[in-house]
Amino acid sequence: MAYKISDDCIACGACAAGCPVDAIKEGDSKYEIDADTCIDCGACADGCPVDAIAQD
Repeated sequence: MAYKISDDCIACGACAAGCPVDAIKEGDSKYEIDADTCIDCGACADGCPVDAIAQD
């Protein structure tokens, strides 16, 4: 089950920097996770300073 980024995202980029498979890209108003690339490791959620990332 892939992780998702909520609207609480502050677009700091911490999640993208911590992703080992480069599944996170900057979107229009927040970062977005490519569910097909995500390996469900949780590194993005652990690195998010505002807890905006959770499993779908």
